[in-house]
Amino acid sequence: MGPHPAVAAIRLAVRRVLHDILNDHPASEANPHERPAPPLVLVACSGGADSMALASALAFEAPRLGVRAGGVTVDHGLQPGSDVRAAEVVLRLRELGLDPVDSAAVAVGREGGPEAAARDARYAALDAAAEAHGATAVLLGHTRDDQAETVLLGLARGSGIRSLSGMAAVSGRPGAARRYRRPFLHLDRQTARKACMVQSLPVWDDPHNADPAYTRSRLRHEGLPALEKALGKGVVEALARTAQLSRDDADALDAWAGQAESSVRDAAGLLECAKLYALPPAVRRRILRRAAIEAGAPAGSLFARHIEEVDRLITGWRGQGVINLPGKVVAQRQGGRLVIRQG
Repeated sequence: MGPHPAVAAIRLAVRRVLHDILNDHPASEANPHERPAPPLVLVACSGGADSMALASALAFEAPRLGVRAGGVTVDHGLQPGSDVRAAEVVLRLRELGLDPVDSAAVAVGREGGPEAAARDARYAALDAAAEAHGATAVLLGHTRDDQAETVLLGLARGSGIRSLSGMAAVSGRPGAARRYRRPFLHLDRQTARKACMVQSLPVWDDPHNADPAYTRSRLRHEGLPALEKALGKGVVEALARTAQLSRDDADALDAWAGQAESSVRDAAGLLECAKLYALPPAVRRRILRRAAIEAGAPAGSLFARHIEEVDRLITGWRGQGVINLPGKVVAQRQGGRLVIRQG
């Protein structure tokens, strides 16, 4: 008799990702025929059902594929006793057979709001742990439900197709573009919880997940249930499918913009307004956004309204003055050229 269907589903999802990681893992440069050292894969685990299910699946699958498996838990310090919880998670991960296992305490700032600040601190800690141990990848327990919530939050921001593309199955920061893997994006949250229950894995329910002070919590407990009541139970799956379709479209437009950029610059490297005007708006705005970021505008503070203002220097030229952008970057039209620079 095989494992429970929920356990089989989480293990299959992890097995597929580990195969991808092994395919990405390079052979020895000194001797291409030499068997490379087995890669180390870490699981980021909060102690919640999603990440505990992920940790259990990694612990089961990794040894069968010759992969080393470890874990890391991040103590955000936002609740009394968070250090005790982190220590318990470390113990549970070690009991599963993971090694190395780290606990990282972080200081959460306030920039961008509490959720964004906690996320930034968490990823910085995960990056540091991966680099300290030489890990090839870090697995994250985001599910299809998380993806649906992310799409709705992006829709509410009104910031374009990229914000509707949700979380990527593979992502990373500069220098480690494929570090983060999300095996559960096609599985629902209930499958992960069921897998923990049938394996008798203790799970911790973060009170922040039920706190109405947090936007995602309100969406989870009020917004999505209301949508499901009005539109039916397929809403979460449809939103997750929208994320993938949007990501494919956004990737194609990004590639188009990258190819078109050199053709709209003059010999001095300045953007020519007439050539920009001839491009489709979606392509043109991507080129403008990229130019603003290259000039020093922080990507996280550069919103659609900023790019729309710059775009009007091209499509609605009436002698406007300088456009101020985040990061003390300015954009202005000069003699048929668009100049984006530090102010």
